[in-house]
Amino acid sequence: MAEIVLDKKKLNKKLARLAIPIAIQGIVSSTLSMVDNLMVGFLGETELAAVGVGSQIFSIHFMFLFGLIGGSATFMAQFYGVGDMKNIRKVAGLDITILASVALMFYLGVYFGVDSILGFYTRDPAVHELAREYVRINSFNFFFLAISAPLEMAFKATQQSRVPMISSTLIFTTNTLLNYILIFGKFGAPQMGVAGAALATAIARGLDVVLMLFFASRNNNVFKGNILSFFGWEKAFVKRVVKNATPTTINELLWSLGQSMYVAAFNRIGTTEFAAFQAANTIANIFSFAGFSIGDATLILVGEKLGEGKREETWEMSKHLLKVGTILGVTLGAILMIVAWPLAHLFRLSAVGQVYTFKVILVIGAFLGLHLYNGIHITGTLRGGGDTRFAMLAESFCVWFVAVPLAFISAMVWKVPIHWAVAIVRLEEVTKFFILTKRYISKKWLNVMIRGL
Repeated sequence: MAEIVLDKKKLNKKLARLAIPIAIQGIVSSTLSMVDNLMVGFLGETELAAVGVGSQIFSIHFMFLFGLIGGSATFMAQFYGVGDMKNIRKVAGLDITILASVALMFYLGVYFGVDSILGFYTRDPAVHELAREYVRINSFNFFFLAISAPLEMAFKATQQSRVPMISSTLIFTTNTLLNYILIFGKFGAPQMGVAGAALATAIARGLDVVLMLFFASRNNNVFKGNILSFFGWEKAFVKRVVKNATPTTINELLWSLGQSMYVAAFNRIGTTEFAAFQAANTIANIFSFAGFSIGDATLILVGEKLGEGKREETWEMSKHLLKVGTILGVTLGAILMIVAWPLAHLFRLSAVGQVYTFKVILVIGAFLGLHLYNGIHITGTLRGGGDTRFAMLAESFCVWFVAVPLAFISAMVWKVPIHWAVAIVRLEEVTKFFILTKRYISKKWLNVMIRGL
């Protein structure tokens, strides 16, 4: 077999064209969260902790959503490789239908059981009361995301990543302005505090739906079609998409529940410590989302190339993408650590809370390169090649049998400071590194999923 020689210059240009808009979108989305937390943080540590606790329900829902879309994105990307826009529409329509049903379940769960859910995460009555209001107002987002998220992934998979970037920027602007008006009661509006942050987010998410539908209906959208063309699936089609998406959905759900366990554990260290963790995470997410644009781009490029049936070329390409992504992760981690001190002072926390925030940011930055390497495998190479079951098993094992036990032991048995607890939990990434690297080298993840559809 002839040796595959990559045109790295051409690949880098294609990667940049895909990844930069995705990175901007990710930064905007995570900055949106930071602005929410920053503005609420001006109200006090209790209010910031309430948003952090209330957000856990939405994080679990988002991971369910992200898991389903991550699994179906394999098919979108591979269908794009052979120019099959008809089936890309059908995958998007299937996602919307499933997620609308999921949205209804989450909405009813919040409506009837919000106090029981929040009671697991906090024992502070003041935090609980504010979080309840935040969750109930924000619950309409379940339905908004059921429509906007599948369309957003369809744009990415068809390499129209500028569309989600534009939409996210407009949403960020809207949400930031509404946050300022509703949280602090500006321009004659009532001062709503935490409830104002929730209402601003809900309005911005509704705008996202309008924008996604607008862009999807334009003539220059490559997967444009009438509404009926997004539905009417054959049984074999549904079965294969759902079979691949089920492990990613379980993967993201278990990962998200694991993150919630960290919240439950770290909250037991103290409200100030948890507020510091919340603030540090919000800041670090800006850097993480920028880096994970490589993971999304890897899934799209790997899926496209496998759809074309070029297995060995996919392998060579993936090695280059993994190298670029890891270097980016290390670089972003170093920058995060350098600017940790001023970033820690963005939030109006106590002096102790700001010191804790600074130290947690340092820990996250130190592990960011390794975190991104593992993330590119989970969300990029393995998913792009349809190896979603192994990705689920690897990540779920590391979260639930390594990270979660360490979180509770650190907080409740060893009773270490918050930054040490975060560092101990990050040892999960080391375990994951060895498991994922072995699987990657085996090449068992290189699968063509659309054959026969």
